[in-house]
Amino acid sequence: MLTHEHLIRFLRAKPAINLSQIEKEAGIPAKTLHKALTNQKDVPAKHLSALDEVLRQYGYTDSLFDKATVISIVNHKGGVGKTTTTINVGKALSLLGNRVLMVDMDSQGNLSQCYGVHEPEEQVIDSLLGSAPLPLVEITENLFLAPSDIRMAYKESELANAIGADRRLTVKLEEARSHFDYILIDCPPSLGICTTCSLVASNYCVVPIQPEASAYHGVESLFNRIAEVRTYINPNLTVKGIVFTMVYKNQSVHKSMMTHIRDSYRNFNIYDTVVEVSTVIKQSQVAKEDLYTYSPKSTSWQQYNQLATEIMTL
Repeated sequence: MLTHEHLIRFLRAKPAINLSQIEKEAGIPAKTLHKALTNQKDVPAKHLSALDEVLRQYGYTDSLFDKATVISIVNHKGGVGKTTTTINVGKALSLLGNRVLMVDMDSQGNLSQCYGVHEPEEQVIDSLLGSAPLPLVEITENLFLAPSDIRMAYKESELANAIGADRRLTVKLEEARSHFDYILIDCPPSLGICTTCSLVASNYCVVPIQPEASAYHGVESLFNRIAEVRTYINPNLTVKGIVFTMVYKNQSVHKSMMTHIRDSYRNFNIYDTVVEVSTVIKQSQVAKEDLYTYSPKSTSWQQYNQLATEIMTL
């Protein structure tokens, strides 16, 4: 049976649906869905029953939201905004009503440190090498973190040599997927075992790219690795999209590079949202806060909020 929560998630994931047409087909009052989407009023149970029947014709199923969508934020080039993207997309998704888990697979632990988690006693690598479930730290009501620090680097070779190394994160996440709507994995700047684990465990990956030659060169190696993982281990892995980060929109070099990347990777989805270089982003990093907490009216937060909406709907 359709619930109010699943109704809202489904409609937000299908922005092209004509709400008036849905209301007409279900025989419910006009503006009911608009009020629900804008948090003005919950949909009464009697209307949910009618909507349940109609929305199944548009792709809704009872199992649609049973398990979390797992997305790796990945690029083996460092300094292109992977952690910043994970932090702020995670926050935006949680504010849109989703339960979100962020998994720190980078031994630098920048994602964990953003939330004041330093030298965690229980962390991801210990779970991957042992029998314990992934450690979960509650950040806010809908936002959780599985932390890491430098201990992951010390034990990475042990993980690489373990039986079933590349599927260990998959197994651990399977225990958590029914409790979340989205799981975002912050991948390290390498194509080593931690990145491979992340891709194997994911339904999708999002690739942040800075539109500069130094960041663009070598990205083909990443797409080759993704293709190998899809061919040999995880046939369901899909590149959900490429997002341009750290962009100077008025700089001709960045403009031409973005055009070149769009032409070169026209078979991939490239998000409309472009995340610009911003002092606010740097300030929020120093303050160890997400952009919503640090500066909710900033252009940078609006860009990441828009990106999260695109990730939900595309």
